[in-house]
Amino acid sequence: MDMRQLRYFVQIVESGSLAKASRQLFIAQPALSQQMARLEDEVGKALLVRSSRGVSPTENGEALYHHAKFMLRQLDQAVSVARQETAALSGRVTLGLAPTTVCQVGMPLLRHLRCKYPDVRLNIVEGLSGHLEHMTRVGQLDVAVLFGQKAAAELTVEPLLVEQLFVIVPADSPLVAAERQSLTLAEVAALPLILPSPGHGLRRRIALEFERANLPIDAVVEIDSLPLLMHCVGEGLGATIKPMAAIHALGNTPEQWRALRISDAQMTRTNYLYTLPPQKLSPCAAAVRDELKIVVRQLAESGEWQGVSLCEPAVATAPSAAPELALAD
Repeated sequence: MDMRQLRYFVQIVESGSLAKASRQLFIAQPALSQQMARLEDEVGKALLVRSSRGVSPTENGEALYHHAKFMLRQLDQAVSVARQETAALSGRVTLGLAPTTVCQVGMPLLRHLRCKYPDVRLNIVEGLSGHLEHMTRVGQLDVAVLFGQKAAAELTVEPLLVEQLFVIVPADSPLVAAERQSLTLAEVAALPLILPSPGHGLRRRIALEFERANLPIDAVVEIDSLPLLMHCVGEGLGATIKPMAAIHALGNTPEQWRALRISDAQMTRTNYLYTLPPQKLSPCAAAVRDELKIVVRQLAESGEWQGVSLCEPAVATAPSAAPELALAD
């Protein structure tokens, strides 16, 4: 088995057919089929299922695909480092962020890195926390911000910050009197709520507080898209419960919104910074991790990221327990 075969295999899986992969790789299809046959012989297991609709990986093929992606990314980074003529960092780093986190830290981080490390190619993957957790566990992300302390085993993890959850309505909403700055949980329960679906961790976190207070939670609309959810709230269809960062989902117009505290319930979520273990973390990824922490601290201390409190610096650890319930965005 060699890296060339792994590149071929990854391209076939991502293309979904040998014909498409051969065009992408500029290799004749019979030669590509021969390389895959050799790879399967060396592995001793079938890796691809061929059908009239194309090809798809077997269970063994899926496992090899994720490991191959990681190995190829590490190889590319090693080659990039070897080709450097100066001490400047150069390479590709994949960062996973939830939608509300992207709203708050995405552009500041990109500007910061473009200024400090112009040769670092940052690939930001936006997704709900469950999807990001899976990508982190299978090695598709170098760095990620997740909402559970034990979301991905064998990765280093450290607490980054704690977000308060707020009731968010438009600035001119008739749902809440203009003079109110906070609401009780009972008052929140009486509002028409627009929330993520029950399968999402944030919804489960909210439901837990309502259950503790013996209050019903009845969402008038359930939406798993942050921009669409905030559009509906902005149109006056209801209120939502989100971290303060959500007010930036439709642009940097905080004056458009009111964020009210919940006076008799402590709704928070902790953001955890995950990275590959030190022996697998590239210099570029380590730099992105460090600069992300700097940008987050700057945003929090300047007041630009409201409704958060920074966690004290701690030694990063590798969680080993089973995954816990994570808060989805």
